[in-house]
Amino acid sequence: MPLEAPLPPVAERVAHLNHRYRHHSATAVVERALNDPTVGHTALVSSFGAESVVLLHMIARRDPDTPVLFIDTEMLFPETLAYQRDVSERLGLRNLRVIRAGAEAVRATDPEGTLHQRDPDACCALRKTAPLDAALSRFDAWITGRKRFQAGSRAALEFFEADGPSRIKVNPLAHWTPGDVQDYMTNNRLPRHPLVARGYPSIGCAPCTSKVAPGEDPRAGRWRDADKEECGIHFINGKAVRGPLPTGDAA
Repeated sequence: MPLEAPLPPVAERVAHLNHRYRHHSATAVVERALNDPTVGHTALVSSFGAESVVLLHMIARRDPDTPVLFIDTEMLFPETLAYQRDVSERLGLRNLRVIRAGAEAVRATDPEGTLHQRDPDACCALRKTAPLDAALSRFDAWITGRKRFQAGSRAALEFFEADGPSRIKVNPLAHWTPGDVQDYMTNNRLPRHPLVARGYPSIGCAPCTSKVAPGEDPRAGRWRDADKEECGIHFINGKAVRGPLPTGDAA
């Protein structure tokens, strides 16, 4: 049999995919991500946070055997862990993979579990970025739940983007509004994360997530009072995002 032609560079494929699917719906983008050979072997990365159930439901309806990667930082709210188990069972997700930092790395870098207090970037790198990088090394692409409305660094988000030189990131909900998210959850009778009703519209690790007051930005409770709005697992122009974009920088 003749050898398959190598795929074009990631940047070229991303440009083609965004052009090809620019008028498609979120559900159509999910379908393409799972079946388009130019995207490749794809996983969904889910935090099982406030809005995660939307993509989990879309994936479950199309292929419940899709790999779902869940990063357990071992600093999550107990409610998140319970919600993860409940949603996985309800939706019939058959390929959930729980990812954690290696025990040796944690002992060497954060033996007392206080790294988040003095260096939250280093804590995220240890407990999120490194374990996810290792897990994603087996995949050509990954699906995220990021949306343009969530943060300044996401304002120009597209359906497809380059995640470094060898992997594609897929953002099916990029153009959704908060109303779109709530409508989907209501119309499909999806379970809500229990912390949302208690003032946590965006949920991460317990030590670095606080309640949000009425009128505040939904992500104001993430790393409050710190020059930080991303955990570092996301990239812009091939670089990990650790805070707001400089003025004029484009995604």
